Amino acid sequence: MSRLNSLALFVLLLSALIYGIIEWRTASIEQDTLIVDEQRPDFIAEKLQSKIYSKSGQLSHTIEAERMEHYADLEVSYFEAPHYTLYPQKQGKPWKISAKEATLYKDNRVELKRQVHIQATEIDSLIKEIHCKEIVLDLKTNIISSEQAVIVVGRDFTMYGSGLIIDLNTKKMTLTQHERTIYKKHDDS
Repeated sequence: MSRLNSLALFVLLLSALIYGIIEWRTASIEQDTLIVDEQRPDFIAEKLQSKIYSKSGQLSHTIEAERMEHYADLEVSYFEAPHYTLYPQKQGKPWKISAKEATLYKDNRVELKRQVHIQATEIDSLIKEIHCKEIVLDLKTNIISSEQAVIVVGRDFTMYGSGLIIDLNTKKMTLTQHERTIYKKHDDS
């Protein structure tokens, strides 16, 4: 009889162990599913094109992107290959900004990263284009800033430095650390 009791106890313990393993694995899979669900975007847009207007009805900026993912819980949107066109508050020509990726936050702040390119569309602009690794763009104020190294290409010069602040409304640019400038007169003949 003691052998039968021992066998029954062993079967009971083995069953409890198997049941515990199954419950643990199921709970782990459910937790993984919850984590994946939390990271899924609420919606995705392919080949996005959007125009944003100010309260007064003026075109503020446009955005085109290969792909956009919006996460409502995080209040953030992620863009692949974004192209912004910014229209200054005062009458002036727009500026174009592109990058490999961007993140738009709820406060209308955009962080553009990887191969950032800023281009003036005004033909006689002193600054033609700016290149850097990343910038922060405030869509409310049209102020661009960066702590990274930048290259500023102008009419007859190329400027190297780091730390950049540009107010597109006033067309003022500040380079916090200037490294060098190369001047080259272009022949317009």
